[in-house]
Amino acid sequence: MVEKNNAPQIRISRFTKEWNNALLSYYLETSKTKNFDESFKKEDVLSVSGDAGVVNQMEYQGKSFAGASLTNYGVVSTDDVVYTKSPLRYQPYGIIKTNIGKPGIVSALYAVYHPKDTVYAPFVQTYFNLDKRLNGYLLPVVSKGAKNTINVGDDAVLLGTVCFPEYDEQQAVTNIFSNLEKLIVQSKSKLEKLHALKASMLEKMFPKGGADVPEVRFKGFDKPWRTIFLKDIASEIIRTDKTSKAPIMMITAANGFIDQSDRYSFNNAGQSLAKYIVLKKGELAYNHGASKLRPYGSCFALEVDEARIPYVYHCFTISEHNPYFVSRVLNNKETEKQLRKLVTSGARMDGLLNISYEEYTTVTIQLPERDEQDRIAEYFENIENLIVLCQQELDKLQSVKKALLEKMFV
Repeated sequence: MVEKNNAPQIRISRFTKEWNNALLSYYLETSKTKNFDESFKKEDVLSVSGDAGVVNQMEYQGKSFAGASLTNYGVVSTDDVVYTKSPLRYQPYGIIKTNIGKPGIVSALYAVYHPKDTVYAPFVQTYFNLDKRLNGYLLPVVSKGAKNTINVGDDAVLLGTVCFPEYDEQQAVTNIFSNLEKLIVQSKSKLEKLHALKASMLEKMFPKGGADVPEVRFKGFDKPWRTIFLKDIASEIIRTDKTSKAPIMMITAANGFIDQSDRYSFNNAGQSLAKYIVLKKGELAYNHGASKLRPYGSCFALEVDEARIPYVYHCFTISEHNPYFVSRVLNNKETEKQLRKLVTSGARMDGLLNISYEEYTTVTIQLPERDEQDRIAEYFENIENLIVLCQQELDKLQSVKKALLEKMFV
């Protein structure tokens, strides 16, 4: 609730005083402390990250980028504020972060500031976490030189105006964002573990290197997998229907079938393609477009009832096998090795790999019995459902954080 003119839209109820407009120098003072005694070593060098804040350089980046001499490096105590004059994509005038970790040192290219008694130091980082507010503050106080370098004295950075509340409210607001950030970190960690589990199981639950059984298998299955040509179970689909109102979908290597509107703000396929193939649930399509994730194309089975698919994709149905399982086989490294041999370097047509449906279906694949296919397909479907739920949770948390960064500040 907005109680006074100089108050945020959303506010902790016990605080009622107006926020104060003041120069940043009212809250911070420039530090002149250098590492002249060399008490800090290379393992103490800090970097500033837009996402992670002030971090130990060797722990965060895996190595040190420090110069031969560290005597001119600035000393950064816990709760000191650091401004880096390196432009980033979304922070073209640099970033401002608080060191909430161990003391260390930073290159002379960084500016270091001590907090005064008027400020709860971590609040400074919270205040500048919104790019719009950070960029709006720095734009009037910095200037850019040749090669996009930022020219501004350390003291001059403090001459912009900020709007802060009293100390107790600074602390309370920061605690809210600190707790929210912990939830975001936990959600990211959970998501990373799920992706790592999926990648590991995709390696271990399919045979490789000429073997006829996988490294990891569900109990109750012991028969060897058999090798067949894809063409022996695949039938090409060239079904069209100009009256179809099914959604237009496309394949991405990372997410499989997606609605075209999720990728484009206009009907791109409708403008460039004369017709579509109508695909039904469980039927497959191979997008022979190269990507960083899958340089030899991607194959997925449709999960919705019906969709219109770009005619340049190779579409087919398979008999007597689980299509969702088969699509995973067709995306694995063993199949990729075969596709690499079929495609000569640089061969393209309209941005696609120059591989025909007939050539594509000459690849061999290894298949277990149908009931084992079903178990494996279900296992990966469950993992992917968890990934989707975790991603939605993370997106929601990040959306809440962004909204609060807008509405909990003046």
